[in-house]
Amino acid sequence: MNLGERLTALRKEKGFTQLKMQHLTGIDQSDYSKIERGKRYYTFEQCKRIAIALNTSMDYLAGLTDEKTPYPKK
Repeated sequence: MNLGERLTALRKEKGFTQLKMQHLTGIDQSDYSKIERGKRYYTFEQCKRIAIALNTSMDYLAGLTDEKTPYPKK
């Protein structure tokens, strides 16, 4: 599963629209759509905001793990 597919699946699993993601992350909906379609990459900060909004880890979004659950905060 590529980055866009992971984002789309996780967003839909949470019941969020791209507009809701704009409100949660501050990333413009059109830019977020491009990220999901693989037409644009996100910055480190945007990845962090998306991970927080979707309650997952940045590693999951990057495809480094298949574990969706975020790491516990210390």
